[in-house]
This record gives sequence, C-alpha cells and structure tokens, in this order.
Amino acid sequence: MALKKTLTIAGSDTSGGAGIAADLKTFQEHETYGMTALTTIVTMDPETWSHGVNPIPLDVVDAQIATALSISPDAIKTGMLPSEEVIERSKDAYLNSEAKHFVIDPVMVCKGDDEVLNPGLVDAMVEHLLPHATVVTPNLFEAGQLAGYKTPKTLDAAKKCAEVIHSKGAQHVIIKGGSEIEGEKAVDVYYDGKAFHLLSSDKIDASYNHGAGCTFAAAITANLANGQEPLEAIKNAKAFVTSAIKNGWKMNDHVGVVRHGAANTVEQIEVTEKQI
Repeated sequence: MALKKTLTIAGSDTSGGAGIAADLKTFQEHETYGMTALTTIVTMDPETWSHGVNPIPLDVVDAQIATALSISPDAIKTGMLPSEEVIERSKDAYLNSEAKHFVIDPVMVCKGDDEVLNPGLVDAMVEHLLPHATVVTPNLFEAGQLAGYKTPKTLDAAKKCAEVIHSKGAQHVIIKGGSEIEGEKAVDVYYDGKAFHLLSSDKIDASYNHGAGCTFAAAITANLANGQEPLEAIKNAKAFVTSAIKNGWKMNDHVGVVRHGAANTVEQIEVTEKQI
C-alpha cells in the first residue's frame, strides 16, 4: 500500500535532534513517506555548542522544491526559513502543489526574550504563510511575535494571541504553552476561530527536549496527511511529543534530545481535551 507523502521545508540540525532530522524520524514513526527541501545547515561548536547557520543557495532550494513537488506531497510543513525569499518560496511551493495541508512551525532565532534576530522574517511569515496555513504551531514567544504582543504568560493572554493569529489567516492555531503557563498541567491552547480547547498532559522534566517543536509540527503534518481532522491530529501529536520528551536522553554535555520513537516503543501518554 502506498504511503501518504509528507514534505518538510526546513533546516538541517547536524546533531540530528531537530530540523529535518526530527521531521523525517517523526514522519517515519507515523508511516508517511518523508521528503525534504533543505534551507540551511546548522552546525555546532563542539566546545560551546554555539550555532552556525549556513543558508543554502536559493537556486538549490528551488531545485529541491521542484523535485519534491514532482512527487506530489499530501502535506507540507515548514521549519527554519532563513530569509524572506525562502519564506515566499515556501508559500509558492504549497500553492503550486496538490497538498491538502500546510503546517507552519514559525521558527524564530531570538536573542533574549524580547528581541527577534531578524524582525523582517516575522512580517514575511505573517504576509506569506499565515494566510495559507492549515495549522500554525507557535510557542509562547513566537505567538507574541506573530500577534504583535508581548510574550503571553497566562492562559488568557495566549487566547488573545491565538485570536489575532487566526485573524491573519491561519485556519487552526495551537499555542504551545507547555509547562511555562502556571498550573498543574502542561497545557497548549487550540483555536479554530469558533472555540478554544485546552490540551493538557502531566508536567514532566523537560531537560531533554531538543527537537520537541519540530517533532510536534511534523507529527501534526503526518496525522493530517493520514486523514485525521485538525484537532485530532494536534491532540495525537501532543501525546506523541510528550512521550518523546519524557523518554528523552542526554546526548552530550550540552544538550539532551527527545526520543522520537517513544510513543510507539515505550509508552503512550494521555492527553485530555476540554473546551474553554
């Protein structure tokens, strides 16, 4: 039986924990056929683990996208997009494809809590990506940037950001609050323009969470490609990534990574959902 096809337009994490490495591992765990269009190569200094971001030439990005589109992906996701040109090309890739779903992981390179390294990328995401997004998956910082607000710290503030992001075109918004919103549970806020839903799981030690955001968005993408409705796809992705974080491991002295196969090989995590 032919598998559904999933395309990630994103950067390569040379250490293997995040980016297209995480996407492909996640696509495989969900029985979809993963494809890639590489936008950057991210390297790490072995002594300090400081990152080097090395963009791929635009003509090479274009050639990769053309290759992938010739194989007709069923769903497309984005990750690290290093320039406004690549953001626009990602939009065009979706519009020129037959894919039914477009998942935006709005990766932002930040300095501190209140400064984006390249504010122009946020504007480009809002202009080119949000109007076509099936699902957008910001963390709290990214949600504030996309909405034009400060980083939300409360559930009510996250809901306000979700409303603004939805008004800019995204069909479904899931804001990853995790353990950063006060309360007994790790919570994410979902909004579809009609109702808010709170997705909750037990808080866990998130020391080994490198790649969690990529994994979550990739799981949503695969679930959508496999025919799940958006809320179901997001809820199941949260369970998948929570298991991956809980069973993560220390890779070296600098970073701990999620275990992408944990939900299928170790344990499944319960996620509760309620309308709020």
